[in-house]
Amino acid sequence: MNELAGALSPYLRQHASNPVAWRQWGPEALADAAARDVPLLISIGYSTCHWCHVMAHESFEDRTVAAAMNDRFAPVKVDREERPDLDAVYMQATMAITGQGGWPMTVFAFPDGTPFFAGTYFPKPHFLRLLDAVHAAWTGQREELRHQGAAIVEAGAKGGPAFADVTVACPLDGPCPPAPPVRAQLLDAAAATVMASADAVHGGFGSAPKFPGVPALRFLLDAYVRTGEARFLDHVKLTAERMARGGIYDQLEGGFARYSVDESWTVPHFEKMLYDNAELLWLYSRLYGEGELFARVADETAAFLLEHFTTGEGAFAAAFDADTEGVEGLTYAWSYADLEAVLGEDAAWAAAAFGVDPSRPNFEHDKNVLELPVDPEDGARFAAVRHRLAAARRERPQPGRDDKVVAAWNGLAIAALAEYASRSGGRDALLAAERAATELWATHVGADGRLARASLAGAVSPAPGILEDYAAVALGFLRLGGEWTERACGLLRQVGEHFGDGLGGFFDTAADAEALVTRPADVHDGPTASGWALAAAALLEAWQVTGEESFKDDAWRAIARAEPAMSANPRFTAGLHAAAETLVRAQRAELSTVPG
Repeated sequence: MNELAGALSPYLRQHASNPVAWRQWGPEALADAAARDVPLLISIGYSTCHWCHVMAHESFEDRTVAAAMNDRFAPVKVDREERPDLDAVYMQATMAITGQGGWPMTVFAFPDGTPFFAGTYFPKPHFLRLLDAVHAAWTGQREELRHQGAAIVEAGAKGGPAFADVTVACPLDGPCPPAPPVRAQLLDAAAATVMASADAVHGGFGSAPKFPGVPALRFLLDAYVRTGEARFLDHVKLTAERMARGGIYDQLEGGFARYSVDESWTVPHFEKMLYDNAELLWLYSRLYGEGELFARVADETAAFLLEHFTTGEGAFAAAFDADTEGVEGLTYAWSYADLEAVLGEDAAWAAAAFGVDPSRPNFEHDKNVLELPVDPEDGARFAAVRHRLAAARRERPQPGRDDKVVAAWNGLAIAALAEYASRSGGRDALLAAERAATELWATHVGADGRLARASLAGAVSPAPGILEDYAAVALGFLRLGGEWTERACGLLRQVGEHFGDGLGGFFDTAADAEALVTRPADVHDGPTASGWALAAAALLEAWQVTGEESFKDDAWRAIARAEPAMSANPRFTAGLHAAAETLVRAQRAELSTVPG
């Protein structure tokens, strides 16, 4: 029987009507697999994932597929946003098996959770064949699967980043030396490596698909502050301008999509995530005085967060879907005929302003994603056209919103709104940040000071907070100051007590969290900085605000311990490089005030 109707996660609830006998992850699901002597079939995704929807429609809504799953497996559905710990463990396994990852993630595992085969999206015919093949291997080659699973787990345990032993230079009872945790030359080399992957034409890094990459942009901004090298700032500004003029930015109502499917930021993957918009609000706020375009985008992104992401409780929702009624981009794309229907004689002018060529649409089905190649000379006319198109678009079917409140992403939003308010003087943004912080403190933080990962309409998920939750919420609280400072410091003390690895670094999960087949500890950034990097940044900010030296020492150890991984992969450890930049500058300032 499908048990997802009572789940907190909107993503899990999307699958409550499937004929698949889904359970949530937990001891009951594992015990059921053991009692029936069948493998776990773990499907991991999230509510705004396009290919998750496709696989659900093709396979999980199909009674033939569901029967095969129910008879031979114990099906388990996981929301990766609610359980990032499970996602990290099984993504590591998927990468080890296939060499690539993605969602939906499909994992076959022993009843104790040990994975023995994994992949991502499977079309229905392939998936049915896979179910047959796994069942045959389970019944006839169990021992080989057991060896395979053990090898996967061992590879995951050994395949993490290299770490340095820093406790000789800085014992855990401190204090750390006045020398920086990493040499300035390493930061210079890292910035050069990041710039080597920079797209000098369109901005950003690499080619398609192209993500904003805010941790790397933040690092370049900090490197510019330390070194004065104009090329770092120039690339950040180029990227910010190209994104603001591209289709990844909503030219009608503000806000950013998750990524662009092309290198020129033209056609987005249309889902809008809280974490992206929080991080990009911070970026454009940092550039607020660098040009009118950056200030306008910061203003509009802040307004977009307040209008569209705010929940009834005062926090911020997780995301908006890419699909509307099963069609990707349905809400957002325009044909020339659509423009004519709304704007009449202004359609041709608007098409030119938004980069729409009637003979060469830039999206599917003769539709266009609106861009803004240059600012129109007639600003008043442009504002009126935007208003009319936005009003017409609101009459269309709208994408679904995942109302789940994720602690880490709300922490990032609070920090970004506070930064924006300090640059723009926007009082509404600061009040919204304070309301969100109040809701997080009331709903997510228990009497013992521990933090829950997620909530929905005030109901708290049993999933505990992970490292990024504690660190990001602490950062948000620190940016608010006042009474929030001590609350932030309390969360950081919880990090030291429950997440430390005993050698100056961090695990992503708490010591008393559910034991999985491996305990992840990752320094590499995703769309946001790693939990490790966020923790280092929050510790440094706490030290600068309170003067408490132990916070600085904890940050010093965390950065120094990760130095081998930072040297090996600068672009994807940019969050830690940015934290190192902060500490290097602060220590230089300290030394410059020493007499003699």
